[in-house]
Amino acid sequence: MIFVFGVTGNILNCLLLSERKFRSNPCALLFLVSSFVDLISILVGLPTRILAGWQLDPTTTITWLCRCRAFLVFSTRTMATWLIVFATVDRWLLLSTDIHRRQLSSIKHTKIQIIISFILSILSYGHMLRCYEANIVDQPLKCYGNTNVCRLVTDLMYASITIVIPLTIMIIFGLMTISNVRHVHMRIQQGINTLDNHAHMGQKNHHGRKMNNHLLRMLFVQVVFVIILCVPQAIQKIYITVRPFGSGSEAEDAMKTFLYNIELLLAFIASGMPFYIYTLSSGNIFRKTLINMIRNLNNKWIMYILQLHRVLSLR
Repeated sequence: MIFVFGVTGNILNCLLLSERKFRSNPCALLFLVSSFVDLISILVGLPTRILAGWQLDPTTTITWLCRCRAFLVFSTRTMATWLIVFATVDRWLLLSTDIHRRQLSSIKHTKIQIIISFILSILSYGHMLRCYEANIVDQPLKCYGNTNVCRLVTDLMYASITIVIPLTIMIIFGLMTISNVRHVHMRIQQGINTLDNHAHMGQKNHHGRKMNNHLLRMLFVQVVFVIILCVPQAIQKIYITVRPFGSGSEAEDAMKTFLYNIELLLAFIASGMPFYIYTLSSGNIFRKTLINMIRNLNNKWIMYILQLHRVLSLR
């Protein structure tokens, strides 16, 4: 279920956020790349978990597959999280009263942020390509770190780089963005008498402001869900770091395995939910774009059927 909805949602996100109206918006570009990365995470990570239910998971017996899967899943999750962090920072910059800060909200700087998140993700989990092994016993998964140091580094990296630090930055810049929004509203109220002199300019920029407001709402809702889904993961990782597998009774290890599986479920839910968040929280702009895209695809399909029917009838 998570696989179907996650893949479908992220594909639709990629198609929608590639539309012309979103191309010049830095926040929309970050959402687009984040959706693409989430799609990779789901396509690489979930099929093997499904196959594991039938004892057919190749990553449990083939080391190079184990290493590649673990690296891709952890690095893509991290990259997706940091892209949302940069989107939060971008909204703060855009709503700042300082014109120099607002100028930093641009496609050029967004591309740099994407590269930074990519490099950070690779550096954080590059060790998994060396220390993860298949056929590991007495651990929650057969594809797992082969040494205590490897497991400790992975758990600490995931808890800090993927969850705690990004969530802290999201919360800080989210609160600062709310403060900027209040300042902007106050300035609008103070300058209400001069709006008539700028009516034409206001009409020209109305669509851009409306889109930015919708993107801000989408971002805030996503940050809230990311916090709800990721905080339990951080707690579980810290707990396993303090009390690793094998350090307690069998019942305790069974509980740790159960919590680990719940953590995996929450992580994939977080990767698959953005489209549904955007659709429900974006007002009309995202839903209208979706409806228009479906109509265009339907019209193209009808034209193709008619052309095919015409060619066949001529024969």
